[in-house]
Amino acid sequence: MDNATKDMPWLIIYPHLFLIKPMTKPLYGPMVFGAITCSLLGLVGWFHVQFTEVEPPTLDSKAVFVFQGLTGPTEKTVVAPSSLSLPQAYAIGGPSRLALLLTEERSNWLGLAHGLKSIGVPFVVTQDYREALKHRVILVYPTITGTSFSREAIRALAAVPRDGGTLIATQVLGGGLEEVFGYSEVAEALHNKEIRWNRAHPLMERMTDPAEWATQLNGKQENSVGTYSYRQARGALGSYPDGSVAVTAKDYDRGHAYAIGIDLGALLLKGYNNRADGFTTSFDNRFDPTLDVWLRLLKGMYQAGEPNAVTIGTVPFGKSLSVMFTHDVDFTQSMANAVGYAEFERSKGLTGTYFIQAKYIRDYNDDIFFDEQGVRYLARLAELGMELASHTVAHSASFNSFPMGTGEEQYPGYRPFVKTRSKAYGATILGELRVSKFLIDRLGGGRAMVSFRPGELSNPFGLPQALVATGFRYSSAATANNSLTHLPYQLTYDRLSESEVDIFEFPVTIEDEELPPMGERIPQALVLAKQIARYGGTVVVLIHPNILGHKLEFEKQFYEAVKDWAWFGSLREFGDWWSARNLLHVDVAGKADRMMVSINAPRRISGVTIEVL
Repeated sequence: MDNATKDMPWLIIYPHLFLIKPMTKPLYGPMVFGAITCSLLGLVGWFHVQFTEVEPPTLDSKAVFVFQGLTGPTEKTVVAPSSLSLPQAYAIGGPSRLALLLTEERSNWLGLAHGLKSIGVPFVVTQDYREALKHRVILVYPTITGTSFSREAIRALAAVPRDGGTLIATQVLGGGLEEVFGYSEVAEALHNKEIRWNRAHPLMERMTDPAEWATQLNGKQENSVGTYSYRQARGALGSYPDGSVAVTAKDYDRGHAYAIGIDLGALLLKGYNNRADGFTTSFDNRFDPTLDVWLRLLKGMYQAGEPNAVTIGTVPFGKSLSVMFTHDVDFTQSMANAVGYAEFERSKGLTGTYFIQAKYIRDYNDDIFFDEQGVRYLARLAELGMELASHTVAHSASFNSFPMGTGEEQYPGYRPFVKTRSKAYGATILGELRVSKFLIDRLGGGRAMVSFRPGELSNPFGLPQALVATGFRYSSAATANNSLTHLPYQLTYDRLSESEVDIFEFPVTIEDEELPPMGERIPQALVLAKQIARYGGTVVVLIHPNILGHKLEFEKQFYEAVKDWAWFGSLREFGDWWSARNLLHVDVAGKADRMMVSINAPRRISGVTIEVL
């Protein structure tokens, strides 16, 4: 299937006896029933700080480095207004897909759509129950009440599990479906903190880590997800700490029914929008699979209920883990040291991502290092084949409170000044993005940059649409545990629920600022990598190159330990692969003795694993 072109469907036809190729479970990889490897053409601030926009102090000439004759960018940046994402954008697909049946369009359905994309489950979104009935696995969202459907529709949905299909629904509050889902009544359950999963259920078979046996539901009191419990349930997949049932599980002769007592889309968006305050006790360096457990359960329900189930792998070229070595270059000595890391990476055929602070102003944070000597180091990184990316101009912890800006900010007139850890003057979100991008693109000699990470992972709500406006495509502005996931995900406008943007987030998994020193944490990091690799997750490693020593040794030992079962690349390389994967359309048509898999790849991609039952 080489040289696949835009909008051209590809057909793969195999007889059943040949299609399902037995595979052994990789040492640290996900179980794959059958695989076809195809070649197709922050953490919201480490703490909260306030920004007050006043005139910056007068800077003398020694406090600003000016590249003579260099001015830009000259074009104005315009941030587009929010545009409502419509279910119709996800409406096309065959009957082998999961059907997401919406009862309310103004809901958090984008969280589910983005989650299903991340875990690789093909799906369609519809508001017509008759369309949903063409599919064997139906997920009704966000609620079922007495007014959600007509009597005819309720009868038809009730028949799905009896006829061998799978019916999943969130927040089943009425409609007379108690018998279908196997409970007697529903009750509001106030502020439950977690769900404890039934490890004896077949869907939990691959959840072998203790962190997967109980997952968080709520953080701080003011940041909670409403919960419902199902009384006298005949079967339970998950329960609240008081023993009441959170997720029912009722099996039929060939079908299944599951009632989920939470707004799952809202929970997913709390993680994806970096609004899960109080959900986790660690930012990174530890395994928190909160959202991944839910997504893997949905994937398992789909695979168990759809005879022609096919899913899209999460790691390039059939590997078990995706690894990115990234470096935040935000200290005077870091520019020179970065070259040392890059030379090691080049020697192993790796491409690291270097988030460069365009530090041309002396202030509270540090001296100037984005000068003529700094640019020589920058050019050397590009010469070694590394990805150059933006780490802002000011590297301010108060970036999350900056105003958006005019879109006309320009070097050398743009002069943000950091006075203290909590105060910066004369800075804007657009200024930080467009000026840093202009300088590094112009002076670095590499490809036009597409990746961004803010200083201190200070993450403003308006960042997603600002990244789009300034030409970025990939963000690493959050941590994995604050995102509650070890998989990449698509962002939304203002980090809300109604409008998706074409930016993907790759949260930080392992970083170097926690004690003990990074070089002493190699065993723990390898345990974490193996935990994540069991289901094809992602590890983004953040190393500040302020020193070489134990940090460089960590990178070397980590690489040697996982190289046989991990894919390595830059944020750009993985982002290009992931965003192309996000556009794939995979459908299956099965007949008596054969299965036809149709793959439509609008964007060039290679190394995609298609998992077939």
